[in-house]
Amino acid sequence: MDGVSKVRNLKKKQKKIQENGASVSDEKIDKRKRNAVSEEEEEEAPMAAPASADKPSTKKAKKGCPQIELERHAVSVSGIMSAQTFDQLELTQQTRDAINDMGFTQMTEVQARTIPQLLLGRDVLGAAKTGSGKTLAFLIPCVEVLHRAKFMPRNGTGAIVISPTRELALQIYNVARDLMKHHTQTHGMVMGGANRRTEAERLVKGTNLLVATPGRLLDHLQNTKGFVYRSLACLVIDEADRILEIGFEEEMRQIIKILPKDRQTMLFSATQTTKVEDLARLSFKRQPLYVGVDDSGAEATREGLEQGYCVVPADKRFLLLFTFLRKNQGKKVMVFFSSCNSVKFHADLLNYIDLPVNAIHGKQKQAKRTTTFFEFCQADSGVLLCTDVAARGLDIPAVDWIIQYDPPDDPREYIHRVGRTARGQEGTGRALLMLLPEELGFLKYLKAAKVPLNEYDFPPNKLANVQAQLEKLVEKNYYLHQAAKEAFRSYILAYNSHGLKDTFNIHSLDLKAVAKAFGFAMPPRS
Repeated sequence: MDGVSKVRNLKKKQKKIQENGASVSDEKIDKRKRNAVSEEEEEEAPMAAPASADKPSTKKAKKGCPQIELERHAVSVSGIMSAQTFDQLELTQQTRDAINDMGFTQMTEVQARTIPQLLLGRDVLGAAKTGSGKTLAFLIPCVEVLHRAKFMPRNGTGAIVISPTRELALQIYNVARDLMKHHTQTHGMVMGGANRRTEAERLVKGTNLLVATPGRLLDHLQNTKGFVYRSLACLVIDEADRILEIGFEEEMRQIIKILPKDRQTMLFSATQTTKVEDLARLSFKRQPLYVGVDDSGAEATREGLEQGYCVVPADKRFLLLFTFLRKNQGKKVMVFFSSCNSVKFHADLLNYIDLPVNAIHGKQKQAKRTTTFFEFCQADSGVLLCTDVAARGLDIPAVDWIIQYDPPDDPREYIHRVGRTARGQEGTGRALLMLLPEELGFLKYLKAAKVPLNEYDFPPNKLANVQAQLEKLVEKNYYLHQAAKEAFRSYILAYNSHGLKDTFNIHSLDLKAVAKAFGFAMPPRS
């Protein structure tokens, strides 16, 4: 029996299981809106380097969309690890060997609750905090389906994983590659910025498991002749909320419309929103199982994460950042900014004054971003300046400090940013949020989101007194002067578009004080 026939038999079994499945309850999802960098702004790269809920609420279905009923499979847990091991799963020996090679023995809660259901052929809608181990939760069932159906290159693509960003796609691909190293099935990745012709050639030859970003996947589905996907067995939509936030709603609708309907679907989302719910209705052709961790009374951020905030006047912001980074040069630190221009300016400035840092932002070429990202992952210490392009889903080992130099757009974004540290079972780390005195109202939103913060005190007399040198440098160096102007403008624009205008009010800013943090004695003219 060839691979396609095997897939058909598997799908019949899955339907049987679904027909005999447990009763379900009718539950749903709430709303959030946010602007972010689109895929077109970020160039993409070759797949190179090594890999290192909200409770749903009920709502009437929109006309033309089948009502999706979700069986809530909730768990009470004290941590992310379960008591179950991978040896308890019915997996092929090839997959077992790969998991052992990767150093995993014990499953996380998400893996323990999700993988057995997916191996039975169930559709799953999963909700989990960042760093919960969901990548293996969806990849293991995909690899098992491909193996059991005896997929070969001529059978085309049997599993597609859709990821919001290139960096996250790279990480998923690297995990998939490690997981499939004892299997004969093929794997590959397509994403904007990479060589499209090379991608097309690989697809035509046959890529059994494909990791993709939405825009490039739709491009190949519509335009690559010889791309075989009629036997698609598994579709995974990872970070669904993020995919929709950065503007790929229409692309996802078209992708789902094109792909075969007779398939197993897995949709994972860190947050449950109205748009995610709409995408779920479109994606699932049968009732999905809702798998989430019952953390209604728990804090929104991880155990092991020490969090705090400090109140700093606008004109002292850079002095505090400089002092902090200089005193923590032996640590691994990520610093978040509100714009690409601000990342570029601060990276250039800090490197110029011999405080080495790296930077990732959406205006870089993908090859540069990829190299920088993996260098930081593998380093024991260092500083990475970044925009929120790096905030979701990326697995960066052993980050000591997360510094939020510019405030996030809302509490959820705060949670996603600090998710880079204290990851895994024994993860520990620290997070520091810098607030202006007039921004203290943000704390009530964090408290409502169950984010525990302590106040950190930084005495002004302990700050490095480099303001005069900073202003002189920005005045004399033409390149830094221009970069500072662009960064200042972008900061003001980002502040003006902040979602929480009752707290982040552009009219309450002292622009002269703000300008000093960018090296200007007076606000620069346009």
